[in-house]
Amino acid sequence: MSGFTLIELLVVIAIIALLMSILMPALQRVKNQAKTVSCLANMKQWNLFFSMYAEDHDSKFQAGVGNGHTHHWMNALRPYYKNDPLIRCCPTALKPIIDESRQQAPVFNVYSAWGRFWGEGYDEAGEYGSYGINGWVENPPPSYTTVYEDFETVNNWRTPNVKGAGYVPLFMDALRFNVFPRHTDSPPEFQDMAWAGMQHMRRICIDRHDGFISMAFLDWSARKCGIKEMWALKWHRAYPQSGPWTMAGGVQATDWPGWMKKFKDY
Repeated sequence: MSGFTLIELLVVIAIIALLMSILMPALQRVKNQAKTVSCLANMKQWNLFFSMYAEDHDSKFQAGVGNGHTHHWMNALRPYYKNDPLIRCCPTALKPIIDESRQQAPVFNVYSAWGRFWGEGYDEAGEYGSYGINGWVENPPPSYTTVYEDFETVNNWRTPNVKGAGYVPLFMDALRFNVFPRHTDSPPEFQDMAWAGMQHMRRICIDRHDGFISMAFLDWSARKCGIKEMWALKWHRAYPQSGPWTMAGGVQATDWPGWMKKFKDY
């Protein structure tokens, strides 16, 4: 039996290359879908951790503010998630913007994890993650009428036992460990504009899961949340769900930045 001729070998290589070009996008989609499933599984785990914390603390959430950083969810819930750093991360965003040598990456994109954090007040040096809590659900002490100088705590939920809990975000994909979205927050002109001012909606307006982020809600449910849908949720007690960036509030398709126009409207 004679071997392959050069032409036959080139034909085989061309066929393999063609098959790879067809299969690779499909394989990438499967890989992305697997990461989304894993991320939603993490959200369900966090629902369990938050529910256990609330049950152990008279149906109240952690303070979120106080002396140092020990009142943030990463520390308050540590006994429940056993200090597993990976459970704090979306599978698409595992690499912290600051490395172990404390060098910061030049670019912070949607697939970056926040941290690593060092310094006084942190229980664990080098803490990082790529999820964040809705800061409006937390339970600040009475002495805190505002947090971060601008967000009035009278609007905080403080407990999971509220009406319409299925519309109240609890925990989600995020570029910071806490967010305080407001209905007037405008979308980022570009996806990586997370730190443009105090518009916290930009910190979660990130396309990690094909037009969605993963989100846990105050009724202990978890699902994918549309990028534009976030403006239509009930972030705090006084949050209007028909604000200017919702269909009910009159937003037009042309109002959205170019990178968001393809996403579903709400």
